[in-house]
Amino acid sequence: MKQTPVTLRKPNEADREFYLSCCLSFYHSDAVLFSIPEAHMKKTFDLLLQENPYAEGFILEAGGERAGYALLAKTWSQEAGGLTVWLEEFYVLPEKRGGGIGSAFLSLLEQRFSGTAKRFRLEVEDENEGAVRLYQKFGFEFFPYKQMKKEL
Repeated sequence: MKQTPVTLRKPNEADREFYLSCCLSFYHSDAVLFSIPEAHMKKTFDLLLQENPYAEGFILEAGGERAGYALLAKTWSQEAGGLTVWLEEFYVLPEKRGGGIGSAFLSLLEQRFSGTAKRFRLEVEDENEGAVRLYQKFGFEFFPYKQMKKEL
């Protein structure tokens, strides 16, 4: 089977409804533990239209059609020895899955940050077995510890 070429591009205003629709689908899927307010999604999209050193977003296109989105967060990590890029969200439309878009995206991500980032990080639900297999194929491994959070 021939793999469809995948490209990444910055979102623009014409992508707003597509992005919000994808986010709503993502946050009502088994890939996440809980949903978030739609206002957070809208605020994030507005941020992605601006230059920001901490956040970056992409619209994924396959065969010239929008196929999904990805959100990145960037941070410095002394533990990693440099820039850490968090794959905050990665969503592919259900009808576009299974055609190599995920693998192509991760390859493009590695190319984009080659020589600048020291670590990629992400979160994945155990139930999302397909995603776990994909990430492990690309060398991701589980931390032997739990993370904690505090909402402000």
